[in-house]
Amino acid sequence: MSARFSDEEFIKLKKLLSVYEWGLATVMTKLNIIHGDLKDFQDNHAIEHIKSRIKTPMSIASKLHKKGIELTAENAKTYLNDIAGVRMITPFAKDIYFLVELLRAMPDVRIIKEKDFIDTPKPSGYRSYHLIVEVPVFYSNQTEYVTLEIQIRTEAMNFWSTLEHQARYKYKEHIPQHLSDELITIADKIAELDHRMFLIHEIVTLINE
Repeated sequence: MSARFSDEEFIKLKKLLSVYEWGLATVMTKLNIIHGDLKDFQDNHAIEHIKSRIKTPMSIASKLHKKGIELTAENAKTYLNDIAGVRMITPFAKDIYFLVELLRAMPDVRIIKEKDFIDTPKPSGYRSYHLIVEVPVFYSNQTEYVTLEIQIRTEAMNFWSTLEHQARYKYKEHIPQHLSDELITIADKIAELDHRMFLIHEIVTLINE
């Protein structure tokens, strides 16, 4: 039987998720402005597209259960940093660090934690840049800080991540060793491909100039 919130906690969680949706909307507005500014005013295509999502109550319950934490709305807020999430896709790996610096400069967005899985990939081969940020949400005459996760990666990294996720789901987190080894090899080749594509992009840019 899957983990579930009690009726009372479920009501509290639904209210909490509304606040997270407002926080996510705040961040998405800021990111969409940056996207438009880069594309329309600076002729910079560092962002290909941006996606966002809010975890479902079922997903939140499952994650708390796996951590051995009591299923309450307050615990979800305290122990989970990725209830709301944003994924930014870039053309090249170098653009990722450029966007990280833009995020550092954004007013009312406070970076509280970051992990560079590009410079130091996970053992599985996973590559991406993760940031945990806080944004203020004003409602009911109070200001509450909402925590969100922002992931930045290239299209190739994103494709690999989707494939690896499918494999984990298929094998219930126990991917056969030969398949795991192949995924690591592919991840390394993708990193090399990202780098080589960027070099070609730089050469074409210099020729155009």
